[in-house]
Amino acid sequence: MLESQCFPLAGGKPMRLTFLGKGGSTVNDCPALYATDHGSYLIQGWQTGQPGTIEIPHLILGFAESRTFVGAPLTDTGRGTFRITGRPITDAETLDQLHLADDETAIEVPKTERTFYGATAAIQPLA
Repeated sequence: MLESQCFPLAGGKPMRLTFLGKGGSTVNDCPALYATDHGSYLIQGWQTGQPGTIEIPHLILGFAESRTFVGAPLTDTGRGTFRITGRPITDAETLDQLHLADDETAIEVPKTERTFYGATAAIQPLA
């Protein structure tokens, strides 16, 4: 079920979020992926001690909208999670509405359209 909520951004402009999915924890609604009306994704994940960088379970990326992907570099931790960096969400009014666990925060990252470049070249017979 998709839920839309309106969250204000810094500067007073509202950011409309659509909930896409969550998983990886039994605490609150976390981690989670939201689509924004700014053509981006808001990702809720575990704090890493580095501003703007969070850790998320691999499964969160499976909730991305059809024909899109998270347009930010991912670093595989080797334990079923990725580290990802984006614009920190610091607006208290938005953070208060996300049901963040004590060890979580949220970032905004680009939503990029997946492009199909065609099939691989036909295999040529060996002479």
